[in-house]
Amino acid sequence: MTPAQWRAAGRRFDFRQHAIFYRDEGGGSRALLLIHGFPTASWDYARLWPELSRRFTRLVAPDMLGFGFSDKPAQHAYSLMEQADLHEALLAQLGVHRVDILAHDYGVSVAQELLARQLERDGAGLRIDSVALLNGGLFPETHRMTFTQRLLRSPLGPLLAGRMNQERFGRSLSVVFGPLTKPKPDEIRQFWELVTYNDGPRAMPRLIGYVDERRRQRERWVGALQNTRVPLRLINGPEDPVSGAHMVARYRALVPNPDVVTLDGVGHYPQTEAPKAVLGAYFAFLDRLPGSAARL
Repeated sequence: MTPAQWRAAGRRFDFRQHAIFYRDEGGGSRALLLIHGFPTASWDYARLWPELSRRFTRLVAPDMLGFGFSDKPAQHAYSLMEQADLHEALLAQLGVHRVDILAHDYGVSVAQELLARQLERDGAGLRIDSVALLNGGLFPETHRMTFTQRLLRSPLGPLLAGRMNQERFGRSLSVVFGPLTKPKPDEIRQFWELVTYNDGPRAMPRLIGYVDERRRQRERWVGALQNTRVPLRLINGPEDPVSGAHMVARYRALVPNPDVVTLDGVGHYPQTEAPKAVLGAYFAFLDRLPGSAARL
């Protein structure tokens, strides 16, 4: 499915006067919530979508504010906390009260915040039944930014964003993929289409502030992983220079009873580099959970 086809199958809702794109397939009050990463969008899950839709009665996947086919205000004070609010608002509007979560990259921090909120609610509100985490910066001390990310975070960020083009973007993206799973030119073009929609590069210097927010919220978000009773599984591409094998080692050290699957030869985007392996690891995780028979 191309990004254009993905967009045509989606809908929009208003969040704090911003138009947010989302995909919603199926029905019912329980859903799989798919949370994407930086700098791409929910389309990252397109290769998993058909099999996931056969497994779950409902799939929900928004493009967060500043990403994909959603609004991208250039001067907005972007926040992972606000992105968590966005997901809660969308789910409430859709009548979804229970979710399993599959999250990647930037989205793992949103998942961590949702877990932290569930701990605070003590059983009230949105119920999270399970969380599967793909590559992402779960621990600020192990997150290794790419050269492009470091520039975006610097005073040169707006200049870089203004001069970004598909070729430069493709080079910076390819670096985080596995050695044998690099994105093809057509895939780079499709990712670039998502990034540039609604003049997206202008928002990137503001979006990259999530790196500092992770540091400020470290105790809360790492604590959510350590204290939650929600079943967790980490599915990781160890070739990822940003959050690969070195992050897995930290996860094993800090998270009680760590459930980890590593995918040999895979980098930062397991869901596009090795979709079948991700589905296999994810479904095996679900099959072990109490009540898994309730999932289709």
